[in-house]
Amino acid sequence: MKTTTVKNFCFFLALLCCTQTAFGAERVYLDITASETRKINIAVPSFQDTGLTQQQQVLGKKLADILSKALTFHGIISIIPSSEYGGNNDGDWKKLGADYAILSQYENTPKALKLEMRLLDVATNEIIMGKSYSGLAPQKEQMLFKFCDNVIETLTGKPGIAATQIVFVNRDDKVKEVYLTDILGTSFRQITRHKHLTVSPRFVPGGLFLTYTSYHSGNQNLYITDLRQNKTTRVLSKRKGLNLAPAWSPDGKYMVITLSVNGNPDLYLLDAKGEIVEQLTDRAGINVSPTWSPDGSHLVFVSDRGGKPQLYLMEMGTRNIKRLTFDGSENAEPCWSPNEDLIVYSSLRDGVYQLFTLNPYKNSPPVQLTEDLSYHESPCWSPDGNQVIFAKRDGAKNQIYGIMKNGSFQRRLFTLPGSQNYPQWSR
Repeated sequence: MKTTTVKNFCFFLALLCCTQTAFGAERVYLDITASETRKINIAVPSFQDTGLTQQQQVLGKKLADILSKALTFHGIISIIPSSEYGGNNDGDWKKLGADYAILSQYENTPKALKLEMRLLDVATNEIIMGKSYSGLAPQKEQMLFKFCDNVIETLTGKPGIAATQIVFVNRDDKVKEVYLTDILGTSFRQITRHKHLTVSPRFVPGGLFLTYTSYHSGNQNLYITDLRQNKTTRVLSKRKGLNLAPAWSPDGKYMVITLSVNGNPDLYLLDAKGEIVEQLTDRAGINVSPTWSPDGSHLVFVSDRGGKPQLYLMEMGTRNIKRLTFDGSENAEPCWSPNEDLIVYSSLRDGVYQLFTLNPYKNSPPVQLTEDLSYHESPCWSPDGNQVIFAKRDGAKNQIYGIMKNGSFQRRLFTLPGSQNYPQWSR
């Protein structure tokens, strides 16, 4: 996608050099910052099985397809079409222009599905990484996603994000419920069943617990649920009025939440049990959408204390506050990158909400990520800080989209009946 200001996207290309791997080859990671850097070309032929029945061949192609999609999702990899080499393991990888090839085999029995995958460096014709997995057939995506993340780490020095999860709110008729999915939308899990309005899901650091706000009891209460089970949820804050959208501190010990217990929507610091530690804002407009810095030293939030919603920066040590945004009719829904000083947020420009990024500590101008004439809202960073997911108005409904942090590779992540909003990424 064309952007107003091109933001360099940094990733690492693994070359044979200095760091020892499990296979004895030495590797070093070259930092490439130019956004024009070509993608890494990888061939992913069909998984091979000695039986080679027609049904098994279909499974082998499906496994390769899932792995290919997970690799492509990261935005730095281009998959060589299997039609160019027949999908077999004996392709002429150099002639095809492949940097790497993934050579795989599987064994499918009534008791288990076993996968063995190896990453071949085409330039040296050496296997530089390999993994074996065993599980039930329905767990094939989990095994493939884990291997994908190992491939990304081998090539970039940082783990991939294929095994992470995305939570969102799905609206069907007048009911809004929270759902959980993998990055490709291969399976969906309904988390809430209140048959009412549910908004603002937030992962607790670690990804095992989820908080959300629901109106089903008659008040806008905050709830927490253990994602390792499906039956129990409990109230975390049920103070009169708003109990909305907590931002959990990086260590998971505290949260900042909007409460209106005293009449005005203000930010409060609560402990993990939901007890108030301190009131952070006091009747200076409506104060919502807090987000913590990775080190927990600062907070960015939204306030209309100046007349329109704008972003403000609070230093947690002194509680000093300064305004960050001045461009755009409204600026809202900030989210702080998990690994750098960068905020992504939605900004109302010429009647359309667009996504921007901003360094909260510098006076540099914001960088625009989106330009198409659709609403782009509720942005959230990926765990590796390279991508952003958001809700995009797609016709009469909202759908979940992803985009790289330099504004490239915008795409819809999955298809699901209804309208989706408030996406959040586990970290």
